[in-house]
Amino acid sequence: MENPVLIFGAGNLGVTALDIFQRNNVVVYGFLDDKKELHGKEFGEISVLGETDDDGFLKLVGQKCEACVAIGDTRVRKKLVKLLNDRRHVQPVNAIHDQAIVSSLAAIGHGNLIAAQAVVNPFATVGQHCIIQAGAVVETHATLGDFVQLGAGAVVNAGVTIEEGAFIGTGVTVIAGVTIGKNARVGAGSVVVENVEAGATVFGNPAQKIS
Repeated sequence: MENPVLIFGAGNLGVTALDIFQRNNVVVYGFLDDKKELHGKEFGEISVLGETDDDGFLKLVGQKCEACVAIGDTRVRKKLVKLLNDRRHVQPVNAIHDQAIVSSLAAIGHGNLIAAQAVVNPFATVGQHCIIQAGAVVETHATLGDFVQLGAGAVVNAGVTIEEGAFIGTGVTVIAGVTIGKNARVGAGSVVVENVEAGATVFGNPAQKIS
């Protein structure tokens, strides 16, 4: 990546993105975050420069720097992606840790964050703007829709489909061939053995719907 990166979000995910880029020898221009108490704060030598809709910094995106959206809240993440699409006509870049394993036979979209020791195996498909936390595994022929989040150590087995906006908690195991519906949520440590309907929240071993 030739241009420096502007990271949207200075929370835990933003710091993770900073580490990823620095490990990959990519220059980070700075952070943007809407929490005013963070403005001026430094992480290492990288400063929080202002708010995410600051025109003075936004105008740099697509010309002098790239953008990375590193915010876990899916609604905010979608809003910022739309902002970058509409106002700057760009897609956020991927942040892929140098110790993640991503098969050359996998299909990876734009704007994803793939953390340390994560694995994306051959013929898996990862959509756009997904978060794959440390140690998570996406097995062969599994499919993640856009804006999917996988917690640390989650295992998505072969042939699983996880639809747009679904949240898979830390240490979850999704058994081969299962479909998890749009915007569904799976609680940490759960074992999912059957399909989960859109918008449902499930938890446990085996995972059961929570009303």
